[in-house]
Amino acid sequence: MSRHLGNARILMYSHDTFGLGHLRRCRTIADSLVENYRGLQVLIISGATIAGAFNYRARVDFVKIPSVIKLRNGEYTSMDRHIDLQETMKMRQSIIRHTAESFEPDIFIIDKEPLGLRGEVEDTLVYLKTKGTTLVLGLRDVMDAPHLLQAEWQRHDTLRKIGQLYDDIWVYGPPEFYDPLEGMDAPPAVRSKMQFVGFLQRKVSIDAQPEAETDEDYLLVTTGGGGDGADLVRDVIAAYEADPTLTYKAVIVLGPYMPAEQRANFTEACKNHPLLEVIEFDNRMEDRIAGAKAVIAMGGYNTYCEILSFDKPALIVPRTQPREEQLIRATRAAELGLIDMLSAEDSCDAPKFADAIKQLWERDPPSVSAPGLQMEGLPHISQIVEGWFKNKGFHLAVVQG
Repeated sequence: MSRHLGNARILMYSHDTFGLGHLRRCRTIADSLVENYRGLQVLIISGATIAGAFNYRARVDFVKIPSVIKLRNGEYTSMDRHIDLQETMKMRQSIIRHTAESFEPDIFIIDKEPLGLRGEVEDTLVYLKTKGTTLVLGLRDVMDAPHLLQAEWQRHDTLRKIGQLYDDIWVYGPPEFYDPLEGMDAPPAVRSKMQFVGFLQRKVSIDAQPEAETDEDYLLVTTGGGGDGADLVRDVIAAYEADPTLTYKAVIVLGPYMPAEQRANFTEACKNHPLLEVIEFDNRMEDRIAGAKAVIAMGGYNTYCEILSFDKPALIVPRTQPREEQLIRATRAAELGLIDMLSAEDSCDAPKFADAIKQLWERDPPSVSAPGLQMEGLPHISQIVEGWFKNKGFHLAVVQG
């Protein structure tokens, strides 16, 4: 059953400069909320170039802002090289502000970047606070190495502004997994607003096609958005070429942000290999992971949620640039027995990688190797949102079906 909220509105912001993680996390929360509450509308502001490639539930929509991409050195550039970055940022800021003014949200949820990319959301946050909008900052379980995050936030006085502007801070993980503000001098005004809601559970598509199912077991190799996934794909192919005893089928999803030349090279390299299947992009990764025997990945936030949701053995090869987020998460997950981890240096050793893949095939799923990690994020968020809407005077009637 779902509950009815008359014309309640939630606005979400996902800056999306590198990869798909932010948009996919926002979409997961949005889909869950409209499923639970009829009458609720959710609008996602996204900078993802392929925001329109995903399916959205009824009453969930998105506004596309001009895309900015993060380079490997951590700097940004406009997706359209003919437009100056400063001009692009000005357009993004204007669209965000006008969307907020027109949509008039009851709740505004910001994903990961407290003030938006280069501060582009700060003036909108200040404006919505005067309108009584509930302002929420959503943080993934791991942000970055504390010394890097501390330096970045100190430059912009971010912690003080978080305490001043936001009503609530959601951490999308359980407290026993990791504290995203670990090692930072977070003031009480920030700490008191933090809620560890838990990991965000995923499920297969409501219209998943039964003909897509297969009796053949396969390893799923995923690079997320793919912009920095070439090394992992290269090393998987090398492992298969080096070890003829690797007899498991591998489905490799390159990702939409992998450069076209790399995609073409990998597709060509696997064309005549009977065990390697290459897919450029799948907007239903949940279905792919649900059908896999095991997963090899770099280990972004969404991958862990899917590994836990579908109870899949996983081998994680984390990247360490431009952020250390994946390495920190993989190290903690390996400590808890959730996954196996292989360093990027070791994955370059084809025989060693091949051995790790064979061990993965025999690995226990997380429910056996790391029992107790709960997927409570979406129900917790739903309960929190319901309480807020009740306080705002919205009528919640139980609707059957």
